Amino acid sequence: MNGSSTSAIEISLWRTWALTVTHEASEYTAQKFNAKKTGGDPVIPSPNLDTDLVMACDRLVDRLIKAYKNPIQMNIDIARYSKLISPKNTGHNEEKEKKLLKRCPPGHEGTRFVDIPTTILDVSGTIITWYLPDALTAETQKEIWAATDLLSPSLERSVKVDGNWRTNPEWFKHCSEDVGLPAGCINSSPAWFQQGHENLADPEVSASLKGPLSEGILNAIARPAAITSAALRIMHLEQYWAGLRTFSSLRGKAESKELPRMSEILQYWASVFNTLSIISNCQTPHHRDYLSIPECFNILTTVGNYSNAQMSMPSLQLEFGYDPGCMIGFSRRIVRHGVHEVEGDRVGWAWYMRDSVHIYAGVPSCGWARVD
Repeated sequence: MNGSSTSAIEISLWRTWALTVTHEASEYTAQKFNAKKTGGDPVIPSPNLDTDLVMACDRLVDRLIKAYKNPIQMNIDIARYSKLISPKNTGHNEEKEKKLLKRCPPGHEGTRFVDIPTTILDVSGTIITWYLPDALTAETQKEIWAATDLLSPSLERSVKVDGNWRTNPEWFKHCSEDVGLPAGCINSSPAWFQQGHENLADPEVSASLKGPLSEGILNAIARPAAITSAALRIMHLEQYWAGLRTFSSLRGKAESKELPRMSEILQYWASVFNTLSIISNCQTPHHRDYLSIPECFNILTTVGNYSNAQMSMPSLQLEFGYDPGCMIGFSRRIVRHGVHEVEGDRVGWAWYMRDSVHIYAGVPSCGWARVD
């Protein structure tokens, strides 16, 4: 939540971009958060923000303030801890994880359960996690569900037998035929070909973004994208500005390199994050996402018709209630995590930034988020 000189940088965006509205929603959220924190004057939202988006930002600010005022401090130095994790550590090796936990214990005995808005801090005041239960309004949850439904054909085709747990049927076996959405895991990004040629672009999602539903899908995810971006504006200011700078740079590169498809998609992409993973009706094993940026937050949201879900972070010996409407921000590269199997229909969205896109755009990496 630290300030940065990058906040003074002029962000050059087309006024027709969806990201422009996102930025206004983020500014409103930041102003309202600071007003509540300091007892300042009421904040008037921009007329460019519709009622549902303003209400969603208001709900978000309420949970952010409660989390900010309820810190839990760990005994871990997260910067040092990150250096103990090898670049391609997936978090699947239980023996290695036991040794790591013994070397870097969180400072409390046993596993602690958290179900109220909370920030998790390390010994230096660096924020490890923002936990925001009930952060999404009912309308936002409906929009996430509807947008996921548009991608049902891609979800159905994503499940296959391979070495990746995200697409292996074993992790979707709890799903029954009467669930509302098909099981699957897909990714979307406005800059697949700028991701260092990593073999990450799901061909089915790429096809859906290139097809006639492209604009409809991107419009459908716009408000949820704006809300998670507004959350990042509070959680990690420097990362937020790095995201905006990246898209500003991508606009110029799309023009200079004559990439009309990327230019078109950028107009409708409404998030400061450059990648979205959609996970439907899947449990996730304990793991790390080693392609994420260590110092950056990923923001996860969950919706659906289920109850009693929990997100586990064994490296911190913490478990969080993960019921519909929950939002949680943390570094998936550093913090080992997983979501237990649930009865019912559940969809999770994970927003994150690929460092390869930032490198392509020429945007420096940001630092850790601190509570001060």
